[in-house]
Amino acid sequence: QGQEKLSCNPKKENGTHVVLCELGNPMKAGAQITVDMELSVSGLEDMGDAITFQLQLRSKNSPSPSNASVTVTVPVEAQAEMELRGNSLPDTTVLPTSWQEVEGSRRLEDHGIKVEHVYELHNKGPSTVSGVTLRLAVPHQLGGRILLYLLELGTDGGMNCTHHPDLNPAQV
Repeated sequence: QGQEKLSCNPKKENGTHVVLCELGNPMKAGAQITVDMELSVSGLEDMGDAITFQLQLRSKNSPSPSNASVTVTVPVEAQAEMELRGNSLPDTTVLPTSWQEVEGSRRLEDHGIKVEHVYELHNKGPSTVSGVTLRLAVPHQLGGRILLYLLELGTDGGMNCTHHPDLNPAQV
């Protein structure tokens, strides 16, 4: 008829995590109860694609053959919202019309104006992520001529970076 909140207590029993919920005492004979449970479980990153719960209804009264357990398998789906932010320093660059690249020079200013592109990949959660791959396609040539001279790539925060094969070919 009505709705009541259950009092549940977690405990460990024979190396297994158990949540014990008291449904009522005393309970009328022949009573039927529907229970909705919401469980919050952490550390599921390495659990695979499902987690299994074993549910059992026990009575403290005389031994009953209805103390059988039921196995419930719930699919696990990690959710994480990724956000990519990027900017250029300076944000606008205009090359002079009379500018010419100096062939063979090792001075940075002879190869153009320095522009730094910074990208930040943020995990907005709620789950943690691993094994994320970010691929940036940089148009470094246009019509067989150098458009952007790729000088260096770097990362912060324990990430791996695979360098572009045309990175700093003149060793500027």
